[in-house]
Amino acid sequence: MSEQWFAKAETQASKMVHALNDAGAIKSVGSFRNYEQALTQIAQSFKENGLPSINNLTPQQATEYLVDRATQVQQPTLNLERQAMQKVMQHYNHQLAPKETLPVVKSELQTIQASRAYTPEQIREVLVHQTPHNAISTEIAHAAGLRAHELLTIKPMAERAPDVRPAHEAKFEGREGVSYTVTGKGGLTREIQLPRELSERLEGYRLPEPEKVTDRGVHYERSYEIGGGNAWSSSFTRASQRGIGRSSGAHGLRHSYAQERMNELRYEYVREERLQIVSQEMGHFRPEITEVYLR
Repeated sequence: MSEQWFAKAETQASKMVHALNDAGAIKSVGSFRNYEQALTQIAQSFKENGLPSINNLTPQQATEYLVDRATQVQQPTLNLERQAMQKVMQHYNHQLAPKETLPVVKSELQTIQASRAYTPEQIREVLVHQTPHNAISTEIAHAAGLRAHELLTIKPMAERAPDVRPAHEAKFEGREGVSYTVTGKGGLTREIQLPRELSERLEGYRLPEPEKVTDRGVHYERSYEIGGGNAWSSSFTRASQRGIGRSSGAHGLRHSYAQERMNELRYEYVREERLQIVSQEMGHFRPEITEVYLR
């Protein structure tokens, strides 16, 4: 991020915190500093990902931010950022009623750091212990490196275009199939590729009309009657424990995707390029985050 972007985010956060303080929403000097730091981080993230100003922050955007941020920070930081955004929406832009709150999101950083990728053989064992609508979600998550909630947002690319983002020419190289889009980090929509055979099976789960679903307080419109979100993630954990005697959680599938793609691209591209390509495919657009998934 440029110094200019950082300065704008810092200024924006400072104005917000002073407004909250004037409204009596901040009780101490320590809270003032903590909220200012948290809102600066949030404003930076929004700017970095091309999202609207946090002046217009909505509960949906805030919750999606927290769900993604849960993979990067420990619980105290996540709680602080949740509280700061909650204050903004209660007392600044009034997107929340005074006593209305954001859902509590649990940090998954420790799980990710300890997680290990599943082998294809292990994934097949897990599938045996899942119901069909959850099993196909496991296959899709593995094939495209999806987050749990992204499974609820799958649409054919002909029906919803991806947002404009940097794209390496080798994106999806060697994995050409059928293009779909999912909405993930910060509400951004990106392209994914599914093998043609898996796409054909997915279409068998197509709903006559999209339906509204809620996962961890966030509302989604799903087009396929497949598992997703927390319910699917819990299903995966139980099936993994039964099938292979352990579970690294559904995060392990993203580890699998990252490691498999890095391996597939190893003969054509240097490591830095491979990290960039895989980061774009996985929807975090930051090569250093891909490094985490290679453990």
